[in-house]
Amino acid sequence: MLEGILIGLGTAFSITNILMVIGGCLIGTFIGMLPGLGPMSIIAIMIPVAISIGDPSTALILLAGVYYGAIFGGSTSSILINAPGVASTVATSFDGYPLARQGKAGKALTVAAISSFCGGTIGAILLMVFAPALASVALLFHSAEYFALMVVGLSAIAAFAGSGQVGKALLMTLLGLIMATVGEGALFNMPRFTMGVMDLQSGFGFITLAMAMFALPEAIYLVLDPSRSAQGGEGGEIKDLRITRDEARTIAPVIGRQSIQGFLIGVLPGAGATIASFLGYAVERNIATKEEQEEFGKGSLKGLAAPETANNAACTGSFVPLLTLGIPGSGTTAILLGALIALNVTPGPRLMLDDPQIFWAVIISMYLGNLILLILNLPLIPYIAKVLAVPRTFLIPFILFFTLMGAYIGQNNATELLILVGLGVCATVLRFADYPLAPLLIGFILGSMLENNFARALQLYDGLGFVLERPMTLGLLALAVILVVLPSYRARRARLRAEGVADAD
Repeated sequence: MLEGILIGLGTAFSITNILMVIGGCLIGTFIGMLPGLGPMSIIAIMIPVAISIGDPSTALILLAGVYYGAIFGGSTSSILINAPGVASTVATSFDGYPLARQGKAGKALTVAAISSFCGGTIGAILLMVFAPALASVALLFHSAEYFALMVVGLSAIAAFAGSGQVGKALLMTLLGLIMATVGEGALFNMPRFTMGVMDLQSGFGFITLAMAMFALPEAIYLVLDPSRSAQGGEGGEIKDLRITRDEARTIAPVIGRQSIQGFLIGVLPGAGATIASFLGYAVERNIATKEEQEEFGKGSLKGLAAPETANNAACTGSFVPLLTLGIPGSGTTAILLGALIALNVTPGPRLMLDDPQIFWAVIISMYLGNLILLILNLPLIPYIAKVLAVPRTFLIPFILFFTLMGAYIGQNNATELLILVGLGVCATVLRFADYPLAPLLIGFILGSMLENNFARALQLYDGLGFVLERPMTLGLLALAVILVVLPSYRARRARLRAEGVADAD
């Protein structure tokens, strides 16, 4: 472990990688502040740039910087104009915007910046502690266990669905798995389901699909719903960035609790920063005193610090299943997983052993990135806020240009543009119908890995006997069944209880 940390220090603190961290943090911060855009969209756009770099360590450091930079910067628009830049900062607006309306915008931005910094830093420390423990099971994992792990990752998709939408999330996952079967299969080197289109022999391009699911629908949404675009803030100069000693004492225990809770939620496959932020807000409100509870929603510093700490800690925690198990912990890390595969890096239990320079460099860069974000954001808060006034007429062509260029450069094929537009229109329709798109992308990414490991397990154990011969495989598959059945069981139980109460009345 010590040797790996030293390797990571040498890699992360190279001039090139330091510049990548700074660049990623700046890009992520600015994109995170723009309502309607988020880390998934910008990472999808940035993947061709990252792949062109060549060095997997440098590319992943850049993309990771963009990821937690976007989470960090998303709080600005939530606080100033009540327009969350990313989904994980929705809870930030509950108390951040009331503080801004009270003339305490500077104080609110400072609390958000400090909470984000502490959550991300404590999360990076926990990542360093827990990641090697998970990676130590590397020798126990064979093709059968990897197959079962992919099934567990897919079964946890229910977390991406809202209340009563588990069926929609599973349906989108199946659609992603179906799309992953297009092209050459794992058992036979022959094209499948290509409908005679030569350009589909290698399957759908990941970059094209990622942009069609996230970036292109955002541009269409900005056209159809102008209220999603930035409209400018309340006006006035942002000042009074300091917090008092009593205020620091108030938010310190909140930051400590939510850093740990947010990290643990981020580790769960299918959870992520959005769930962590809402849960963090709910927990802190429930354990607060009666007087403090009345302040929540009206400008509570605890109500602001809780989601900001939790979402940044969860952002870091989501790298645990990504790097050590090869399972994306959120929609954004699903895109990062695809980027890793495109860079010929295989995430999983052996990553720390086979590529320690990648594994540890990413973790070390998180410390550096969080420090850079704090240094950049505090003095630049009054100036960065002006970015929120970007007119919609400039924002839409910007998104469309980089989306189309990214898809074309990724495959160097004009057919990809037609596929991109077609899938983008379908994705927009699905979003209008309230279908979650992240499960589709995760199903697509895990689909080929699921099929490859299943094929190898069948060959090694002469059929489905591996399920019974390997207890860990059986246990993981049982866990997957529980993860699928439990949400539906809870929803049905709650519905029956509600009907019972109604009948009693």
